[in-house]
Amino acid sequence: MLSRKGLIPEDYLLTRLSEDVLQPKFKAKPGKARFVAKNGTCNVAHTNIREQGRFLQDVFTTLVDLKWIHTLIIFTMSFLCSWLLFGMIWWLVAFAHGDLDQSEDGFVPCVTDIHSFSSAFLFSIEVQVTIGFGGRMITEECVSAIIILIVQNIVGLVINAIMLGCIFMKTAQANRRAETLIFSKHAVISIRNNKLCFMIRIGDLRKSMIISATVRMQVVRRTTTEEGEVVPVDQIDIHMDNPVGTNGVFLVSPLIICHVIDKDSPLYQLSAFDLQHEDIEVVVVLEGVVETTGITTQARTSYVSEEILWGQRFVPTVSEEDGMYAVDYSKFGNTVKVPTPCCSAKKLDEGGGIAQFKLNEGVTLRSSVRRRRVATVARKSKMGSQYLM
Repeated sequence: MLSRKGLIPEDYLLTRLSEDVLQPKFKAKPGKARFVAKNGTCNVAHTNIREQGRFLQDVFTTLVDLKWIHTLIIFTMSFLCSWLLFGMIWWLVAFAHGDLDQSEDGFVPCVTDIHSFSSAFLFSIEVQVTIGFGGRMITEECVSAIIILIVQNIVGLVINAIMLGCIFMKTAQANRRAETLIFSKHAVISIRNNKLCFMIRIGDLRKSMIISATVRMQVVRRTTTEEGEVVPVDQIDIHMDNPVGTNGVFLVSPLIICHVIDKDSPLYQLSAFDLQHEDIEVVVVLEGVVETTGITTQARTSYVSEEILWGQRFVPTVSEEDGMYAVDYSKFGNTVKVPTPCCSAKKLDEGGGIAQFKLNEGVTLRSSVRRRRVATVARKSKMGSQYLM
């Protein structure tokens, strides 16, 4: 881990998340299953698949998707079995031609110096991996031996291409790059540009950029249609305002991804009270092309209701130092409380909008300040009278 090597602080979580150690720890409600885990893995189990043969129709993808231990076992066994198979064939050729027992002068064997299965197995390895020790070699005596030599070379090249390609794809998988694409531990809901917004923060730890990065959000919840059909996992798209005003996200420094909660938003009728009592999950997907390899990568995370902070916003992480911009990742997941209406965006619009809320908030602040001033003057006058007495 990078934190063990001292490259980033110890309080920084590397499983595509960043959190402030002082933030409270939230856990999902008992009995509520997450659709997407915090580290991006999908919490879906595929059961009762009857047509298992479909996986064998795409052998290469199946091999790449296997665990490393299974891939290494298949890698070893594929070569070992091919060596044993052709070793047996070479031994049968030598046995049929009489090379094992023939020792008279002038006899030309199919393959020289094959006297047992062990020598035939060694010759099979030498042929397939193109190692020539000089002791055993094929002659012009047997046409069948020449054909077998050609077939074994072709089979060896096919096995090399498949297995080495599989190993390369496993080491260059795009999800390895996604380990350095991070999300804030919590999402926040607060006022931004006079609108109630749902916000998260994303960042990239590497200097190599993610080209044409895009962010998508979905709300996953249990819904019921007008016909009474229950949809256990209903995925509803969320429209987002791009922070840089273009189709792609320029992910050089941490960015705050904002969703305006308007009448078209699935969060339009959600209040602060409803947030704590309703089972919703917001799935965030970050996609882009890795600059160094050209491979498309994807990072995922999700936020359940307990991980959405109402009335808070993210603190700035970028500052200008010595003619360049510096990013403080220790503040990546830090939030501060800000005045935010606790009602839903729908009721806020019905009550006059953000302007009316700010007006009421200003009146409340002025009255509280006035009360504090009166209390302070009263205390001072009381202390003065006691001093005179």
